[in-house]
Amino acid sequence: MSSSTESFTGPAEIHSFGGLLFDMDGTLIDSTDAIVKHWHKLGEELGVDPQVILQTSHGRRSIDTLKVYDPTKANWEYVRHVEGLIPKEYGADAVEIPGARSLLEALEAANAPWAIVTSGTRPLMDGWLAVMKLASPKHNVVAEDVADGKPHPACYQLGKARLGLGPGDTALVIEDAPAGVRAGKAAGCRVVGLTTTHRLEQIREAGADWIVKDLRSVRFVGRDAVTALVQIELCNTLVM
Repeated sequence: MSSSTESFTGPAEIHSFGGLLFDMDGTLIDSTDAIVKHWHKLGEELGVDPQVILQTSHGRRSIDTLKVYDPTKANWEYVRHVEGLIPKEYGADAVEIPGARSLLEALEAANAPWAIVTSGTRPLMDGWLAVMKLASPKHNVVAEDVADGKPHPACYQLGKARLGLGPGDTALVIEDAPAGVRAGKAAGCRVVGLTTTHRLEQIREAGADWIVKDLRSVRFVGRDAVTALVQIELCNTLVM
């Protein structure tokens, strides 16, 4: 969410990375309407105002949110079940983030290393990829894979490891939520922040290296013939 007074006119630049790590919701797809309906349904079951839940739930694992409101439901069996229903019940409410499909297809065609690192469970991620018919990565990190969710860096550290990248290798994280931006930075990654779901100032305060409106500003260029690094062009970035 950007202000009309901000200038997204940064010139095109090409940067090289060992691999790319994508958040899911708000980064590859926008399922806001579906998630709102989901938390309204759960809020009624929990006896909690869903608007209160929604103030802090985006970018966080459901299991961490449920720990606050009903610890008895904060278990993976329950969370996987209710999240797996979201694409089935509300699939028509989700849309692609502009530029997502072409970017993922270009990475897949070049066999470039990339992964999804999401606060959602595996049933939720798999469900959305199937409904939206987006490219499915060979590697991913889901909510169940780590003890601590974003903004803890564990998920992006694990994402790097699953791409075969070491601590000294640079990965590009693409995120829309402040918690995710902070997780990526804490994991030692460079971060592109999208203004698809949060206010620009929130993304800037979280420490994103570049800020863009959507994935149309992120383009796969190729892979270096010697180093095999992934070359990414960033354009129309926020002029800091």
